[in-house]
Amino acid sequence: MHPLFQRRIRLIIYLAAWTPLLAPLAYVARTGRESSWLSTATVLAPAWTIFAFVCLSPWYLCRVRPLRFSEWTGLLVTWSSSGITAAALLAGVAWATAVLVRWPAPNMGLLIVLGTVLYLLSAGVHYAGIAAEASRQAEERAAEARSLARDAELYALRMQINPHFLFNSLHSIAALATVDGGRAREMCIRLSDFLRSSLGLGDRENIPLRQELALARNYLDVEQVRFGDRLKVRDEIQPECEDCGVPALLLQPLVENAVKHGVAGMVEGGTIRLAISRAQNEVVVEVENAFDPELEPPARLGIGLVHVRRRLEVRYGERAHFAAGARDGLYRVELRFPCESITQ
Repeated sequence: MHPLFQRRIRLIIYLAAWTPLLAPLAYVARTGRESSWLSTATVLAPAWTIFAFVCLSPWYLCRVRPLRFSEWTGLLVTWSSSGITAAALLAGVAWATAVLVRWPAPNMGLLIVLGTVLYLLSAGVHYAGIAAEASRQAEERAAEARSLARDAELYALRMQINPHFLFNSLHSIAALATVDGGRAREMCIRLSDFLRSSLGLGDRENIPLRQELALARNYLDVEQVRFGDRLKVRDEIQPECEDCGVPALLLQPLVENAVKHGVAGMVEGGTIRLAISRAQNEVVVEVENAFDPELEPPARLGIGLVHVRRRLEVRYGERAHFAAGARDGLYRVELRFPCESITQ
């Protein structure tokens, strides 16, 4: 729907803006001295009202045919034919009105020329309006992305200091301290490294993929000490992906989900597969984990995965892809998004 039809006041203002243009048009379009500009304006009034609505149609056409200079020939044909058709409608309605009221018809040729020019001007205004709206939406998405980045950090910090997470870590440290002081010390160091790395992100919107990978591995290192041989991690990382910028704290919820809903629920443990590759100019992230087949896989995404999907939508729009689901005993999450340079 055209934006003007969404609110009645907009349409009233639009029609009011067209009214002053009727007088000069009637003055130049009158036929000879026998037609006064007032009588010509009376004849043109119904046609002018219809033409004002017709000049709203470029909004729909502009959305179908974006302004691309590589397609200038097709655009020229499209807009020329549309403008002449709209102007011919203006002239035809004006002529029919003049016949009905038995007044001299206005200059048809001049009406077609002026109508075509006004229609093309309306198309230009619509292109400018659509571009301004797209710019405004891009700014809103950027602002929302910044807000979601801050929310992601708060969510990560909340999960890092989550009593359940800290309880399990500290319980493992306490248990190891009595039998293996070296491993207990190692877990303390890894836990502190993980927390320090997370806190060090600050308000950065995106970071190099290698840094995001390091954070995810720090998290897995902590869990590795807790689960021991039950947790296995298989990395399949293409080096050419590591310079791509990614939203901060994008991978950590994925591996956390794999540990929490996969390995932790299996007596014998399992393997988490983390694969990152390039497909042309896209980064493809795959996280797979085994889960207990006797337990129902989650029917709906957890808050961490929902958060990841939403951040991708806001940051990249339709250029991003998110899929998650269970198949053949594996739960798999796949992300696809453009490889972009780092935003400082």
